[in-house]
Amino acid sequence: MAKHEELPIPIYSSVEPVYGEGSQLEEAQLRFGKLKSKFLQVFGHPPDIFARSPGRVNLIGEHIDYEGYSVLPMAIRQDTIVAIRKHDEGEAEKLLRIANVDDKYTICSYPADPNQEIDLKNHRWGHYFICGYKGYYEYAKSKGVDVGVPVGLDVLIDGIVPTGSGLSSSAAFVCSSTIAIMAAFGVNFPKAISVMAKNGFAELIDFNPIRATDVQLPVGGTFVIAHSLAESQKAITAATNYNNRVVECRLAAIVLGIKLGMKPQEAISKVKTLSDVEGLCDQFASDRGSNDPVLAVKGFLKEEPYTIEEIEKITEKNLPSILGNNPTSLDVLKAAKHFKLHQRAAHVYSEAKRVHAFKDTVESSLSEEEKLKKLGDLMNASHYSCSVLYECSCPELEELVKICRHNGALGARLTGAGWGGCAVALVKESIVPQFILNLKEQFYQSRIDRGVINKNDLGLYVFASKPSSGAAILKF
Repeated sequence: MAKHEELPIPIYSSVEPVYGEGSQLEEAQLRFGKLKSKFLQVFGHPPDIFARSPGRVNLIGEHIDYEGYSVLPMAIRQDTIVAIRKHDEGEAEKLLRIANVDDKYTICSYPADPNQEIDLKNHRWGHYFICGYKGYYEYAKSKGVDVGVPVGLDVLIDGIVPTGSGLSSSAAFVCSSTIAIMAAFGVNFPKAISVMAKNGFAELIDFNPIRATDVQLPVGGTFVIAHSLAESQKAITAATNYNNRVVECRLAAIVLGIKLGMKPQEAISKVKTLSDVEGLCDQFASDRGSNDPVLAVKGFLKEEPYTIEEIEKITEKNLPSILGNNPTSLDVLKAAKHFKLHQRAAHVYSEAKRVHAFKDTVESSLSEEEKLKKLGDLMNASHYSCSVLYECSCPELEELVKICRHNGALGARLTGAGWGGCAVALVKESIVPQFILNLKEQFYQSRIDRGVINKNDLGLYVFASKPSSGAAILKF
């Protein structure tokens, strides 16, 4: 049987295989109808083909992928659809024209040049499409595919994954763009893990090498995704939040390596992630009758924050040079005075174990009821770790998670990068309608009253989802 990542993106001539039946199918048919009409109105031609890629919610495994550990996401029904038309080589305009069904996003135009530089200081929403465009050409080149002379493209985007929500709206945009370009040029590459999903299954994603394993969730449970309405501004707060944690993890890994016997220069040159020193931590734990790498964290990293001077004394080198004088890392050093190495490492190692405990629980011989309870407990433990050890929560998420648990969620946790965005709750299927109603009354109503959101848009911010289908190409 072919591995997931070797299978081509499926091509369909109707929307039913992707969107199922009932109201979801009717909604999809309306969207595609409007998309065709708008495309014709904006560009004067119908589109050649469509591509879609879903948003996704991480069920467990937060802030550990960049440390080399597995994560466990599932695709959700909200997606981004890209309609595209490739210009003929004879057409004069060699432009990429990118429009959006949402008029608040004005049309972006770029040259049809795969080697163009993206001006990161001038953020335009069309940059996400250009990432997919450049990615297509780079991948094609690496595989020896003749892509011919660049030609113009007309593109229309329809995305319904909430932005800044931790549901991978930007990934859905870039992936659907790449697939649309690929389809427009008549090429079908194997699936990338990020666009792969099967109805009814979550996916355990492993890195190095990258591969996916189906994880079938127990019957009787549904995931409810609820937006905290605090939008995660990752790009703006990077130096104090996301990028800060990446630096703290790197420093924690280097210090652990040194404390566990590596020479400082060896640790600095070889250790990039906490997974690089897990073997040393495991050996330390094993010598003490344990299999928990957190034992090494407790033994060698103090709970009090480290100063720059303390880390430089251990590593025998100044921090900017340890971090390769990387501009992103230097921004972190400018903003931070202390580094919580113990807490960040403890989160990463314990969260990595929870991911595999989640998969093992699903595959165990426990009853469906017992499985759901144990999965809920793991989600609750994950949230505690994210909130207390990794400190990537916010007051709105804490309130929302508390309300979820108070109203019968078996487990609830923040999902995505945090500092805003969504919570995901595991709820018994039988109580989902009442559960969502209670969230509306106890969390959202006060926000509606204050004008934060419109009552009619509530379905965008709180919804139930089972694992949905993955990326697809549609031609009709």
